[in-house]
Amino acid sequence: MLTFVGLGLYDKEDISEKGLALIRSADEVFLECYTSRLMGTTLFELEEFYGKPVHPLYREDVEQYPEQLLDSASRGNVVFLCAGDPMVSTTHADLRMRAKKRGIPTAIIHAASIASAVCGLSGLQNYRFGKACSVPFPQKNWFPTSPMDVIQENLSRNLHTLVYLDIQKDRYMTVGEAVKILEHLAREKGITIPLYIGIARAGSGTPVVRAGTAEQVSTTAFGQPLHIVIVPAALHDMEREYLEMFADL
Repeated sequence: MLTFVGLGLYDKEDISEKGLALIRSADEVFLECYTSRLMGTTLFELEEFYGKPVHPLYREDVEQYPEQLLDSASRGNVVFLCAGDPMVSTTHADLRMRAKKRGIPTAIIHAASIASAVCGLSGLQNYRFGKACSVPFPQKNWFPTSPMDVIQENLSRNLHTLVYLDIQKDRYMTVGEAVKILEHLAREKGITIPLYIGIARAGSGTPVVRAGTAEQVSTTAFGQPLHIVIVPAALHDMEREYLEMFADL
């Protein structure tokens, strides 16, 4: 049995009681560490909280070499932990499909997701979001332009864009870094983005939300990760008022 358990947004206490009970009764527990992370806790604290070892998994472990995980799930009860809500990432869906092909039963325990949390923090209406995109750290001879293609398409349809920021093993993209990249891409395409929304540490007791121009948002002290960015379309009156009240617009 392979059960996908969402951990929520920020720390060890965000998990549901149902998810926690399954972890504590599992034969083995694996933690996916590359699509997102709980910044309000550590692996050691999770092991203490659960009362059992937690095996970290990185991209290659899940996408290229999942045999150890699947072999364990074929023999007993295995829990696959991920920050946020399971199946938001396509790599989780792929893993569930691989398990199904091997005849391994699966289940999902849902949790809070950044995809919905940003609506509460920003006041933007959830049905007005279009396709999301991701901004990776530029590499030598590689500077992807696809994020701006998505933003441009969404803006043409008057839809907001949720922009996920790159996470590497010991490096987390900040709002300021993302805005700088997006502004470069916008200039290349002759696009003007009048408003950005930056959000830091959703789910914590001290989230930071700021709306403004590229200069205003990129110079805001958002503090520790994780960060995320929204490029909003034309604002509804209620959305604008909410941002004025809660995001210093």
